[in-house]
Amino acid sequence: MAQRRVALVTGASRGIGKAASLRLAEAGFDVALTARTVKEGEGRADVNSVREDRSMVVVPGSLETTAKEVEERGGRALSIPMDLLDADAVVAAPAAVLAEWGRIDVIFNNAIFQGGGTMDRVLDLTPASMTRVCVGNYVHQVLLIQQVVPHMLERGTGRIINMVSGSARLDPTAAAGDGGWGIAYSASKAAFARVAGGLNAEFGPGILAFNVDPGNVITEKRKALSKKDEFEDAYGAQSADETALAVAWLATHDDASALLGKWIYAPKLTKELGLGGS
Repeated sequence: MAQRRVALVTGASRGIGKAASLRLAEAGFDVALTARTVKEGEGRADVNSVREDRSMVVVPGSLETTAKEVEERGGRALSIPMDLLDADAVVAAPAAVLAEWGRIDVIFNNAIFQGGGTMDRVLDLTPASMTRVCVGNYVHQVLLIQQVVPHMLERGTGRIINMVSGSARLDPTAAAGDGGWGIAYSASKAAFARVAGGLNAEFGPGILAFNVDPGNVITEKRKALSKKDEFEDAYGAQSADETALAVAWLATHDDASALLGKWIYAPKLTKELGLGGS
C-alpha cells in the first residue's frame, strides 16, 4: 500500500487550522497538528490590546478534538504542542513529525500570534509588544519553514501554504478597535506575505509556495470576545471551510502552480473551482 502523504498544520486546535486539517485528511493526508491548547476546556483567548478587558475568555477547541476528527476521516493524527513565541518548540515540531512519519509533503502555516500588540493603537505600542508580534507572525514562521525546506529539497518536492491577511495590503478605515486593525499586526503580516515569493525564487519548481488570504473569518476567539464582529459590516463574513477547501486543493492539484506569485483569496478560488462545502 502506498504511503500516505503528510501535512503539518499550525494553529490546528480550532478555526481555519482545524477546518484545513479535516479537509486535508479527507484528501488523503496524515496530519501533524500544532497548537497551544492540548485538551478541550484549556483554551483561553488572549486580549489583543491594552485597551481591552484583561480577563481571559474560554474558547472551544483543542488538539485532542481535532486529532479525533482527523482520524474519523481516515487520517492519522500527530498532536504536537507548540507556542509560536517558543523558538525551541518551533524547531522541535517538524523534527517530531519526521521522526514519527519520515516525511512532510505540505506545511500550512496557519497559526498567528494573537496576544497583546496585535490590536494596539500607535501610541500604545512598545518595542516589546511590536517585537512579540513580529517574532510570532514573521520571524518564527520563517524559522519553522527553515526546518522543513531541507527535507523537501532532499525529496525533490513539497508545498508550503502561508496564511496572509488583507490587512497587509489595505489601509484601515478606522482606528484599531473601532473598525480598524493594529499596525503591528498588519506590518507583521506584510512581512510574512513576502516569504512565499522568496521561497519560489530560491527553491522552485520543486518546492511550491503560496499565499492564501481567508478574508474575514469570525473565529471562535472573536466570537468569544465580542458578540458583534467589528469587521463584518465592512468586509462580510467568510467561512473557515472556504479556506480549508482552498488549502486542500493547493496541496493536491498540479494546476495550483498557475497561482504561484498570486495573492489567493480563498473564497474567490473556491467559488471559481466549484468547491462545495458539506
